[in-house]
Amino acid sequence: MWKKTLSEIVSELRGNENVIHWHELNPVEAKTCPVPEIVDERLRSALEARRVRELYTHQHSAFKAVRKKESIVAVTPTASGKTLCYNLPVLQAIAEDPTSRALYIFPTKALAQDQKSELNDIISEMGIDIKSFTYDGDTAPAIRQKVRKAGHIVITNPDMLHSAILPNHTKWVGLFENLKYVVIDELHTYRGVFGSHVANVIRRLKRICAFYGSQPIFICTSATIANPKELAEQLTGEPIRLIDNNGAPRGRKHFVFYNPPVVNEPLNIRRSATVEVNKLAREFLKNKIQTIIFARSRVRMEIILSHIQELVKNDLGPKTIRGYRGGYLPKERRAIEKGLRNGEIIGVVSTNALELGVDIGQLQVCVMTGYPGSVASTWQQAGRAGRRHGEAVIIMVASSTPIDQYIVQNPEYFFERTPESARINPENLIILVDHLKCAAYELPFGAHEPFGPIEVEDILDYLREERVLHYNNGKYHWSSQSFPAANISLRSATQENVVIVDQSDVANVKIIGEMDRLSAMTLLHDEAIYLHEGVQFQVEKLDWEHKKAYVREVDVEYYTDANLAVQLKVLEIDKTIDREKAAIHYGDVTVNILPTIFKKIKMTTFENIGSGPISLPEEEIHTSAFWLEIKDEEPEKSLEHVLMGIANVLHHVVPIHTMCDRSDIHVVSQMKAAHTGLPTIFLYDHYPGGIGLAEHVFKRFDEVKKAAQELIKKCPCQEGCPSCVGMGIEKINLKKKSIKLLDQF
Repeated sequence: MWKKTLSEIVSELRGNENVIHWHELNPVEAKTCPVPEIVDERLRSALEARRVRELYTHQHSAFKAVRKKESIVAVTPTASGKTLCYNLPVLQAIAEDPTSRALYIFPTKALAQDQKSELNDIISEMGIDIKSFTYDGDTAPAIRQKVRKAGHIVITNPDMLHSAILPNHTKWVGLFENLKYVVIDELHTYRGVFGSHVANVIRRLKRICAFYGSQPIFICTSATIANPKELAEQLTGEPIRLIDNNGAPRGRKHFVFYNPPVVNEPLNIRRSATVEVNKLAREFLKNKIQTIIFARSRVRMEIILSHIQELVKNDLGPKTIRGYRGGYLPKERRAIEKGLRNGEIIGVVSTNALELGVDIGQLQVCVMTGYPGSVASTWQQAGRAGRRHGEAVIIMVASSTPIDQYIVQNPEYFFERTPESARINPENLIILVDHLKCAAYELPFGAHEPFGPIEVEDILDYLREERVLHYNNGKYHWSSQSFPAANISLRSATQENVVIVDQSDVANVKIIGEMDRLSAMTLLHDEAIYLHEGVQFQVEKLDWEHKKAYVREVDVEYYTDANLAVQLKVLEIDKTIDREKAAIHYGDVTVNILPTIFKKIKMTTFENIGSGPISLPEEEIHTSAFWLEIKDEEPEKSLEHVLMGIANVLHHVVPIHTMCDRSDIHVVSQMKAAHTGLPTIFLYDHYPGGIGLAEHVFKRFDEVKKAAQELIKKCPCQEGCPSCVGMGIEKINLKKKSIKLLDQF
């Protein structure tokens, strides 16, 4: 059968009536500098063996700055050779002084494994005895001692640094006494709760380094975000030099905005983005053009995977199309990465797990199911296609959600806008107290010793009163029998994960994945359909007490979606802006979350075909919130719908302005708030203690309000639809009323 080329499919795509914007990025030539003369001859010849005869401008600038003992953050697009920004100065330092040590921190084990193989290739070509080891949960106990004693370069992740290396620092004396460099790769991933935790882990690391007499230089690399220097300084507590003079070449890229056709004009409902993604991806895959498809959620990823595997099984065979997400076991993920690099796998459907710089070879096409949620994430996903040279196509298929429609109908907003800022809050009290316990376990605290930039004597006194610490001879000592790091997860607000146990084969019961507790409430309740590698499993029992979900393989025509009941109570109002007919507040709230029912939704038509109850205990979190309050003594009957409409729009607009995921914030409207009885819209951080998102919205509300009004005005519907204020309601012009109500704030 005759196969089409990428250029032929691109020509056909140009004539597609659903393509509403075509943005072409022209090829860019490389900008280079000679390799500095100071570079060791063995390292120079290793670079030449890899055809690196000159450095890109950003690599050259990074090397010079690090040699001057400056901490840096290098910010360039995906696949621009950032790895050399740290490998070059580190290997040079070890070549000059074999006692030098370096610690590499990657956000995921997959990335650490990937970078280790590249580093080892350079080391073997140098012909020097430089030992580099990964130290993570998969490292065999027999090798761990060798890593601690002999590792010049220790490659790890924040979780392992937090729970295994720092609490056992006395076994790592050789590393900490001679630590010259700390490398933090993919800096932009350290935002929100995860980033707030990691900033505290770095404070603990620096404290231990100081104890052993070392003062490492930090080398950070990041994808493009608005505030890389500020984030790097917050994370490391050091002055940072920004390196952003990108010298890497780029092939031609076609960036296409695709809007599915309207199938219901009165309600402005479009054909499902999933259906359109399946159709577009099939065209590339059946012509054996290597393609990555991104989906916004685990469930959506698994649905697309099963559809595409079915569509191309006769052309390619199902094993050539694979899924990839967090929750898959490490062995599965390594096999998929290898298959993509060597070309055995033609297509991969992924969540944002493959946004990061894991080397998956040279893919030609990237298809996104909906807007990824931020400008930075979109460029990261787009960077997975055309990683080195040659033509590449990126297609973003819009869903009917408000933000997707806003982006595709306002392309200048996306292409002319700088990426968002990444926010962290290391002083979140819950997170800070957790890490002070860990730090006190590692080394006693002096009476007036700061932790990072802040004084913590009050917190240490509180922990002494709670008998966690005891005070003796001017120092606070750890006095509990427990090991604090073991109970603190860096990646979620809840500390325990639910393990997923497959009991389809009684003779071979096995663990197939895990999930955080809050997600498990809606995805692993009894009778939920859990999707894994395109295979459907039904949850037979969720053992909430022992954190285990028992599943069995099934073959059904539906998936499940759960509803949550949310109640809020205001504890304290910290800040208020008064308006004539309204008020804007920021403060502390408690949120009670209870999953109530689940719906069965048909795979092909997405219609509701049944439902059932969920019996799980209520979860309570104490967090920070921002809320809009209407001082209206006799509200109109339509006000409830208007509040719900504005809440719908805010839930889509706010993540753009705070660089967070939609699941990081929740928006709830209430006709009668418990504390005032007034109509109110609450927006809260979906993490205990809050991470600064609600406060950020409070400070920038005028900007958020303007974006919300623009989105509603520019929607082509008449009175309201799922692409703006939710469902339009007969005889109520929700669009007009929502814009008017927002004017009151």
